[in-house]
Amino acid sequence: MAGQELSDPITLRFPLDVLAAIEMIAETSDRTRSWVMVRALRLYLAGEGAEILNVADGLRQLDNGESEDMDDVIAHADQIVRGNSA
Repeated sequence: MAGQELSDPITLRFPLDVLAAIEMIAETSDRTRSWVMVRALRLYLAGEGAEILNVADGLRQLDNGESEDMDDVIAHADQIVRGNSA
């Protein structure tokens, strides 16, 4: 985290078992609790968090009319398969 711009401190409450695991990982890896928590959050944001944001973006696109009719897409795919696409 060195060299990165950091937010103001925030307060979090963890279940005791989660905090114990964070502390054990930090101690074992000679890292801080903050380092472990930031790494865990980044992994979440790259996986499930990114999926949630992608769904929200897709819904926004639908709301803005940025979509294609599925029947048109299938018809176009059929044309491509038959070899007579434009």
